[in-house]
Amino acid sequence: MPIPYYKAAALATRCMQTLVISTVLASMSANSATAKNSDTPIRFSKGAISIVVTGKLNHNDNERWYRFDATRGQYAVINITPLAGTSETANVGVLHMPNGIQDGGKGGIVYQGCLPATGTYRLRIARNLMATEGKIASYNVELMILPTYASHPLCK
Repeated sequence: MPIPYYKAAALATRCMQTLVISTVLASMSANSATAKNSDTPIRFSKGAISIVVTGKLNHNDNERWYRFDATRGQYAVINITPLAGTSETANVGVLHMPNGIQDGGKGGIVYQGCLPATGTYRLRIARNLMATEGKIASYNVELMILPTYASHPLCK
């Protein structure tokens, strides 16, 4: 017995919606894990364990991406603080790790812990769209990564 047309159409629509959602989610996941040429590289000075990155998002920018390389088991702290002179702060920080995990939050220390994988990490700095008016938003990002030998007691 054939399936009635209305049931077949509903099933086809549901399958198409599932396919579209799956494709979008897979694309977002792949997009976040892969470093882009447009990411700003973070390079530590020789022997340094910390760096401060300062930036501003113009009224039409909602995010900026950075990248850095690190080794599994290194202890890291990422702290976002306001930069004087602008009325808004880009206070959202999300760390995208080489193994696909994401961690972060709003303002202050957005990541603190032992890095889980060796490779290129991506750091997304963004404005909180629910709490800003689209003006110039500034930020300081303090990034500290301990060498492996110094991280060992913290990352056992």
